[in-house]
Parts: sequence; structure tokens; C-alpha cells
Amino acid sequence: MTATHDLVIRGGTIADGSGGDLISGDIAIDDGKISAIGHISGSGREEIDATDRIVTPGFIDVHTHYDGQCIWAEELSPSSSHGVTTAIMGNCGVGFAPCRKDDHDMLINVMEGVEDIPGVVMTDGLPWNWETFPEYLDVVDKGKRDIDIAAYLPHSPLRVYAMGPRGASREPANDDDLAMMRKLSREAMEAGAIGFATSRLSIHKTADGGSIPTFEADVAELEAICGGMADAGAGTFQIVLDAFVGWDKEYKVIERVVESSGRPATFTLASGNDGPPRWRKVLDMIEATHAKGGKATAQIMPRPIGLIAGLELTVHPFVLCPSWAKIADLSIPEQVQAMRDPELRKALLSEDFEKGHPFNALARDWNWLFPLDDPPNYAPAKDMSMAGQAAAKGCTPQEIAYDRLLETDGKGLFLAALGNYENGTLASAHEMLSHPNCIPGLGDGGAHYGAICDASYSTYLLKQYVQKPSELSFGLAEAVHMLSHKAANAVGLSHRGLLKPGAKADINVIDLERLELHLPEVVRDLPAGGQRLHQRATGYDATIVSGEIIRRFDKSTGARPGKLVRGEW
Repeated sequence: MTATHDLVIRGGTIADGSGGDLISGDIAIDDGKISAIGHISGSGREEIDATDRIVTPGFIDVHTHYDGQCIWAEELSPSSSHGVTTAIMGNCGVGFAPCRKDDHDMLINVMEGVEDIPGVVMTDGLPWNWETFPEYLDVVDKGKRDIDIAAYLPHSPLRVYAMGPRGASREPANDDDLAMMRKLSREAMEAGAIGFATSRLSIHKTADGGSIPTFEADVAELEAICGGMADAGAGTFQIVLDAFVGWDKEYKVIERVVESSGRPATFTLASGNDGPPRWRKVLDMIEATHAKGGKATAQIMPRPIGLIAGLELTVHPFVLCPSWAKIADLSIPEQVQAMRDPELRKALLSEDFEKGHPFNALARDWNWLFPLDDPPNYAPAKDMSMAGQAAAKGCTPQEIAYDRLLETDGKGLFLAALGNYENGTLASAHEMLSHPNCIPGLGDGGAHYGAICDASYSTYLLKQYVQKPSELSFGLAEAVHMLSHKAANAVGLSHRGLLKPGAKADINVIDLERLELHLPEVVRDLPAGGQRLHQRATGYDATIVSGEIIRRFDKSTGARPGKLVRGEW
């Protein structure tokens, strides 16, 4: 019998991304789009049996840094390993365009410091065959990849391109500078940028410890650049605010820019692990923005925001101890052998950290440093922290961490829970995610290769909040809505993240009962032999992009239908 459709997904429980009721039925796909939903009588050239499976839209990862990886690699993993079919890069205002030849090293220095991508990886992995942002998009557009990618215009390259050395040294922009940045912003939006991104975060540092070009840039500069988005009639404003100086001050930046430009904003929000819940006041501020006709959306990590620490990674509890320098260049087995020496042990357990990148010290917050094993527990009991275990054993947290490294032959990993674990629970993350103006985000795929592996948050959200019913649960339809259409709509991609006839056929078929998240692992597949953290999942029967199956039973099929998303589509 002649096939009627390109692909048919049969007998699944469909969560269509709208947040509405689940339905049971089939989905037919033709020419990369959904042609019918319901009872499909015709056959497909290929069929997927979705009995006892959930069928969802492809997920939208709104906060990634695949600006380099989308050029040197065809798979945007880990994101594509976790049901993501559209990823947004250029976040935090760091990226590689616009850029003159003389500024390559400066942008590498910024990206290496802020996003923990080794400089040699970018030097060897990028062709640097562009100058303007539209030219960069054209290079991305020509590449092959598994999922779709969209890009923000990043502030640091834009500022340096418009202002030269004055921009890199953080001098104030003059009227001519502002006019140039506004013009370049409009040009980027018209070429297909999804918006403009920046960072004000004080711990965002260059590789050599300096402040990034955008730190403390005047709000008038942000207004001018977002004015370029207003001129183009498109684009979302993404910003990382400096919560360390207080939300009362920092959120006013969003208020001013949204009011002056009329463009929507999105930003990262988290709760502290202890102290007063200041994030609730931020939710009130967001509601006030909407009441005045503006739009702002907070991005929330569904699990503790954290670093992964270990001897093989960028940070670990002893990396900045003076005596560590003696063995820093040894192999892991050699380091472990050296650590068994009583004299070195005594020194490392007693020494304080020397100065270094702010992230390093985070692996010494003993109250919030936990062991991370397989399967990984991202919501451990407080008494499992290094401080908790030390109190129970009557020793120091340093000793607990040191012995774990020895007992695991140097392979033991730690989770440094930096936020979203208020009082040792996920209650704050759950409450924020429940808010109508919050979405899941901050996966950071394509960055922090040696310290963070949070691009798996979509799998975690389904497993932690849906698979395991509790007082902190979400219904399946609500969770899928967060990961798909709600996220897409926050960044202007209102046509994505929905399963309906005529929609782009980006779809997941998931065995929710079997869904499992595995321990992050080091893979060595970067340019120049560089390594990165990757995290696998089990339970994705199929992930489909534009009607093509890119992953089947948790493995890549080799299909590369991914495209550059130009503009809000």
C-alpha cells in the first residue's frame, strides 16, 4: 500500500505545548510540518509506535552559548540530547561578532573568562571569516547541525566594534558611539538576530581577571541599542543583572529599557540558598512591568544553579591552594598518588585559597558542596554537604572532600549548589516556575565546558517535577508548556513549541517512566583536543526536527535538518 504521509507517530499521549488537556492520538507529518492530529488512517513512509509514551513539542532552550560550537560541530549537545529542538545563543552579551581582525584575541579573552571555553578551542575552531554580525549569521546559516539555532546580538563585541579600544576599556559611549550601536542593532535585527543581549554581572570576568567591556555600561547605552530593535520592530532584550548590588537598583534597568524601546525583556532570576527570599519582590516588579504594558520574563533553573567540581575539571576544592601548583600539571592518577603523601595532605588541608577567578572559590562553600554520583542527585539532603558530613564525623569539611577524591581515585565529582536551593529544598524554584512570567532557562549549553552541565534541565524538570509526584509537582501538560511554547513565546518565537496542524514538526516521543538522567562525563571532542562536560539521558525514543528524526533511542541518527532561525519565526 502506498504511504500517505512522510511520518506518522501513533497512539501517544499528546501534550501539545499549549498547557491544555492531554489527548490520545496520532500525528501525521508531511513536508516538515504537522499535517494532522487525531486518528490517522493513512500510513506513513516511516512510523513511530508511541504507545505508553508522551508526545511533546520540541523544547526551546532560551539560554545557550553555542556561538562557537554551532560552527565547529554538527551536534548542539548536550541540548539536543535532552529534547531541545531550538537553542538561543549569544546570551550574556558575549560572542564573536561584529568583530574586526585585531579584536579576535580580546573577544576570546572575554569568552574564555565568562563562559569557560578554552582560548585555544576558539582560536583553532573558528574560521573568523566574518566581520559584521550579518556576515556571522551567514556563516552560521551555511553550516549543518542537528537542531535549529537563533542568535542574539552580543553587547561586548558590538561595543568594541563601535568604539574600538575605548569600548574594551569601558569608557563611556559618546553620542556618535550610541548612534553607531543603534544603527548596528537595527542592521542585526533586519539580518535575523532574535534580539540583543548584555551582562552587568560583577563576577563575569575576562580570562585575565578584568571586567568585561559591558560591565557598568550606562543605561542610556542599552536604551540606544534597544532603540535599534524598536527601529526594526523586532527583538528581545536579554540581560544578566548584578543581583549582588540589589534588585531594587538593578531591575530599574529593565524598566527603563522596556519603557523606552517597547521591546520585551528576559533575564535570569534565582533564589539564594539562605537569607530572605528577595526573589518574591522581583516577581512583583515583573507584574508591575506588565501592568504598565511592558513585558519581562524571568528565566529559572529548575534545579540548584551549580558548578560541577572535580580534579579533571576547571574547579575543585583545592585548585587555588598554593601547594596544588606543585602537582597541577600531573595526570589524575599521579595527582592522587601525590595526594596520599602525608606532608602534601597536611598542606592542602590547612592552606587558604589564593586569588583567582571568582568561580574557583565557589567550590569551597562547604555548606553547599555535595557529592555527585550516578544517578546524580541534584536535591541532596543538607547533611550530605561537606559541612554536614564533617559535623557528623567530627572532622573538617576539607578532610571529607579530600578523602572523597582519594576514595574515588580522583574521579569523584562535587555539586556546588550556588542558588535555587533555599533552605535545602526546591520549593523556591518550584514557586518561581509556577509564576506566569517565569520560564525554565539558564542551561548554558556550549559554555562552561569544565564546570557546568545544566543543559539537561529539560530532562530534570520532567523527571523531578512530573515523574515523581510530590507537593512540588507539575502536571505533564503544564511542564511541557513551560519547556516549549511558553519558553518560545518569551523570546518572540510564538510559532514554535506547539503541536497543531500546520506547525513546524519539531517533536519528542518520550518514555516518561524510563526517563533517566546520567552522571555528567568528560568527552574530548572539541577543537585542539579540548574537553568538555556532557550529560546523557535515557528515555527519549525519538526527537524530530522539521519532520526528520535526529535522535532515536537516545542516539544520533546523523540527520542534520537544523537551520538558522532568522528573526521571530
